[in-house]
Amino acid sequence: MFDRLSELESKFEELSQSVNDPEVISDQNRWRTLMKEHSDLAPIIESYKEYKDTVQNISDAKEMLEESDDEDMRQLAKEELKESQDKLEEVTKTLKLRLLPKDPNDDKNVIVEIRGGAGGDEAALFAYTLFRMYSHYAEGHRWKPEILSANESELGGFKEVVFMIQGKGAYSRLKYESGVHRVQRIPVTESGGRIHTSTVTVAVLPEAEEVDVQIDANDIRVDVFRSSGNGGQSVNTTDSAVRLTHMPSGIVISCQDEKSQLKNKDKAMKILRAKLYDLEQSKQHAQLSAERKSQVGTGDRSERIRTYNYPQGRVTDHRVSLTLHKLDAVLNGDLTEIVDTLVTADQASKLGGE
Repeated sequence: MFDRLSELESKFEELSQSVNDPEVISDQNRWRTLMKEHSDLAPIIESYKEYKDTVQNISDAKEMLEESDDEDMRQLAKEELKESQDKLEEVTKTLKLRLLPKDPNDDKNVIVEIRGGAGGDEAALFAYTLFRMYSHYAEGHRWKPEILSANESELGGFKEVVFMIQGKGAYSRLKYESGVHRVQRIPVTESGGRIHTSTVTVAVLPEAEEVDVQIDANDIRVDVFRSSGNGGQSVNTTDSAVRLTHMPSGIVISCQDEKSQLKNKDKAMKILRAKLYDLEQSKQHAQLSAERKSQVGTGDRSERIRTYNYPQGRVTDHRVSLTLHKLDAVLNGDLTEIVDTLVTADQASKLGGE
């Protein structure tokens, strides 16, 4: 680990000189690339410096204890030694965390798919509740949610909704939401007052740029048709809805929310790129899963990850055995405690695998 840190320290010093070089600054593309590399390394080097300072403080305190006959100085040295030894454990942990390979998707926007599962209309209503929860969470981070495709139910829920959340770091916080979300409550449609259990499936995909996924236009069949469902006066008046079929993978994407055929096609392409990117990532993750399995779950869409119990006002995340008795706050977008716990568990799992 320390050989690698020495190399990174030398690299950081070189980058510090380069980003201040007038010749480099004149080439804005190169300067931006080097600045990103410099800013990515900065937290690691900061932790490494703190580690080395703490080790030096321990050494100095031990030396003072060995050499000094003055009782006051020895007492100060003992206090300094204990304080530095306590600090060393925390500093080392932070340093190891910062050395963990960064998920290349963490800074990306996300595309979230929410689908009603078991429970019919009740599942569709809860799908809408989850959409609202994620939208509020996004807005709290000053991220921008935008619906790409939606299929509404008669009672005002979503049989399926696909939306994008644009904002730096969105994927790093929302990637743990993929899986089956279970709700236990008395449905509005239930006159007997019995508690029903319904499920909703969530998939969180990093947005893929064109450079991430190369799609051959010859592999896509484009069909246009008239919109149906809630959509105002433009519904069924023009062939603005678009269906894309990616023939090699069999993935089919339909978009009809926009009045413009071009906008619907653009949204459908964003979803298709994300799905193909996710498909490729899943293959890579499958190869690595034998070596390391995250403590917060496999990311499998069929894995039950969380239960929302209305009668008891509680939310339980089954991957980290976390139960919170603040259901209303969570459904209004207060996901911070849950996400922080999942991030910490994921980091601990990766550290354990080092």
